[in-house]
Amino acid sequence: MNLLMVIFGLVSIFAVYGTFQAIKEKNLLSVVFNLLSAVVFGWFVIMTIVHGGYPPKLH
Repeated sequence: MNLLMVIFGLVSIFAVYGTFQAIKEKNLLSVVFNLLSAVVFGWFVIMTIVHGGYPPKLH
């Protein structure tokens, strides 16, 4: 789960970066999809850390 959480964290960071790029290019559809993916993947990472701890508890 640790590696998956790191990958999802990177996806959300890149989605935030992509959002700013899309705002500069005035691409509304890209802004919406980037924000949506940043929120979903970021929420998964935050809730995994809250409920599982980091590093994760093993029983």
